[in-house]
Amino acid sequence: MSSFTPVVKIHERTIKNLYNPSMPTRRLTPGTPVITYIRVSDQKQGRSGLGLEAQHAAVQSFVRSYGLTVLDEYREIETGTNKRTRPQLQKALERTRQEGAVLLIAKLDRLARNVHFVSGLMESRVPFVAVDMPDVDDLTIHILAAVAEQEAKMISRRTKDALNAAKARGTRLGTPQNLTLEARRAGAQVRRQDAIAAYARVAGYIALMRRGGETLRGIARILNDEGHRTRQGKLWSAVQVRNVLLRSAPSTLDIR
Repeated sequence: MSSFTPVVKIHERTIKNLYNPSMPTRRLTPGTPVITYIRVSDQKQGRSGLGLEAQHAAVQSFVRSYGLTVLDEYREIETGTNKRTRPQLQKALERTRQEGAVLLIAKLDRLARNVHFVSGLMESRVPFVAVDMPDVDDLTIHILAAVAEQEAKMISRRTKDALNAAKARGTRLGTPQNLTLEARRAGAQVRRQDAIAAYARVAGYIALMRRGGETLRGIARILNDEGHRTRQGKLWSAVQVRNVLLRSAPSTLDIR
């Protein structure tokens, strides 16, 4: 019998508070006006232009494939002071609302780990589509956001608990000599939990494709074609897709 990681429980009230069924429908037809939004998480990456330009290229490819009309593009370089407010995102939302357009977000992956961000998007009542998750609905995005944020909190708490327990036993932290078998096992567990959290967003996408009848190899091909990469920056394979499902999928999901 296969061993599966328990699914993080999300309080029903949390989902109800996040999900807004009156959210405007996201329709992407040829000629649909869009406002694009791309972001990087630090000034160094912003100055290099690599992260921004890669996202810009992904957005343009998406725009061409759907025949969309880009009205404007907003770029955000997040810092410690503007991470919560995201001024460029606020401008993009306002412009999208004024134009009656759709907000096109380059990458929802890391942003989706912040429930506050996702719920803010929903409360703005501005229809939005993420290039890296174009086919998921609003409820799925919110569930993935809640799961990812909860998992991140759990990992942080477990790491702190493990460090505190080590200190209580008199273990001196921070030196290679302290890498005992117990410590290495604890580290491996943390890395496994990190992997689950890192793949929380793409795991939902993979599960949706699997439920739709797509093969593991087919899912890997789709992920690679859409520009998704593994944590190591490599191309996806059927084995890696299966491993993600094993870590995070409910036991009722066929992973063969």
